[in-house]
Amino acid sequence: MPPTWTDQTAPSLDDFARLARGAFDALPEPFRSLAGEVVIRVDDFADDETLTMMEMEDPFELTGLYHGVDIGLRDSLGPAAEPSRIFLYRRPILDEWCERGDVGLSEIIAHVLIHEIGHHFGLDDDRIDEVEGADDA
Repeated sequence: MPPTWTDQTAPSLDDFARLARGAFDALPEPFRSLAGEVVIRVDDFADDETLTMMEMEDPFELTGLYHGVDIGLRDSLGPAAEPSRIFLYRRPILDEWCERGDVGLSEIIAHVLIHEIGHHFGLDDDRIDEVEGADDA
């Protein structure tokens, strides 16, 4: 019997946080250890200041963001001034999930999380795209 969808609700911020934690916990070593101090935060959308900084008008354009000093640039003599953070934006991720319709929500959340962890490791978008392309081959 197909689902009726009448008893379904959109995944909450807490649901997203659980899916993100599961994706993080599934990372192989040593990636999980290297990314271990990163704080993962889930919000509905990026705030106006972030959107302005990213030169974006549409909050649905941004599914995730890394904020911090990547591990390649840190001073080896001490910790970063503030913890590195990865933001996952629930509503844009849900929008992408609905538009795509060909992958599970947990896969998209894991993809965005891993992309942002790539920034934590010092990779830019072009390099992350290259690595992702190599994984698809």
